[in-house]
Parts: sequence; structure tokens; C-alpha cells
Amino acid sequence: MFIVDSHCHLDALDYDKLHKNIADVVEKARQRDVKHLLAIGVTLTRFEQAYEQLKNFNNISLACGVHPLDLEDEPFDYARLLHLAQDKKVIAIGEIGLDYYYDEKNKNLQQSVFTQQIQIANQLNKPIIVHTRAAREDTIALLKENQADKCSGVLHCFTENWEMAKQALDIGFYISISGIVTFKNAEDLRNVVRQIPLDRLLVETDSPYLAPVPYRGKQNQPAYTREICEYIASLKGLSTEEFAQITTQNFERLFKVKVQ
Repeated sequence: MFIVDSHCHLDALDYDKLHKNIADVVEKARQRDVKHLLAIGVTLTRFEQAYEQLKNFNNISLACGVHPLDLEDEPFDYARLLHLAQDKKVIAIGEIGLDYYYDEKNKNLQQSVFTQQIQIANQLNKPIIVHTRAAREDTIALLKENQADKCSGVLHCFTENWEMAKQALDIGFYISISGIVTFKNAEDLRNVVRQIPLDRLLVETDSPYLAPVPYRGKQNQPAYTREICEYIASLKGLSTEEFAQITTQNFERLFKVKVQ
């Protein structure tokens, strides 16, 4: 069986107490059949720092982008992102998007940077990984206005309603589901997942956040993609093996890669 963790923050894991190093994380994942990881960037500086540790792992792909909640850590640099994103290890622009839940004051800045990053994705023909929270209408509007259907992408760690999922699906996007789907109070999300076509689903941990049941409350890690895969497979009436194969194929199709 081959499972892909389509979204993890490897540079944010606990390497003091839980893991020895990146290789240790990768091996723990492999033992649970999680055999490929997509490591996500949230600032360009953090991406550059993580790159040196991750570049030699054939089973780790990279995404480079600036998260909406990290915009004030460093000024957005279009040329710098364009340069970094051309690296062959970088298969996506992300994590990018809009988040009004924590900060409504910088909406204009978030929208401007989101727009510029979609433009880079279209220029490089690489898909985008979208974070959206409390910004449903603006997220979909900017995706449409900036022709994000050309580069395609995924709404990651999806917790929104079916209407938003449908609008994303209609422009060719994928939907990625995290461990939140296993939470007791997530029945609304489970109902959405039941409606999402199988050929548009991805699974992710969003490590080190949002560990699935039965690990809820602990730090998440890529190995736990197995639990998410098993859970969604049961929602869809499939075996874990069938669902793992489908989501791996979806990952390869979206990101134009052959995983190993």
C-alpha cells in the first residue's frame, strides 16, 4: 500500500523529544505505508532553511509560498518566490490564501499577496495549495479572477461547506482532508466528504497540527496519515488499499509527478 501525506510542515516537528531527525520521521511514516510527503512552506526564509535538510530525500516533495498569517514576518518578495519556486523539487506554490479568522485588518495585503502568488503559479504551471478560513467568498472570487483554473490546485485541510467545495471542484480544484474528519464534532465535514468525488480527494496530516483520533491532543506527524486514510475509506465504502491508491493517483495527477 502506498499513502501520500499531501501536506505537512516538517520544519515544525519536535526534533528534541519526538523525532531524531527528518530521516526518523520518514521512516516512521514508511512503516505505516505513508511513503511520500509534501513538505509545505509558510515563509520564504523558512523554506530556504528547510530546503537544505529536505533536498536529498527522493520521497519528499516541496511547496514554496507565503502563508496569509505569516505575511508580517517578512515583506513579500515576488522575485524571490519566483526564483525559489523554479527549483525542480518544488512541485507547488503554497501554502497561500486568505485567513480573516485571526486578522481582518490586513485583508487588502492578504488579497494582494494571494493574487501575486497565483500569478507566479500560472507563470510556472505549478498548482497552488490554498489555505482559507473565514474567507469563503473572497477565496473563490480571487481564484476565478486570476484564472487559477489554469494552474489548478487544492483547498487544503478543508473544513468549509459543500457549496464552497462545489465551487472549487467546478474550477478543477481538489479537496484535501485532514485529521479533523475523525473528530467527534465534525459530522458536517463528514457529510461534505461523502459528496466529494473520489477523483478529487487528497489526504493530509497538516503536521504538527490536528492529530487524528486516537492521537488527538498529541503532536501530529506524517505517519498518522494512515488513520485519516482508513477513516475516509470507511466513509466512502472502500478498503484502505483502494482509497490509498486513488488518492495517490490524484496526487500524481494534480502535481504532475510520479511518487516514490
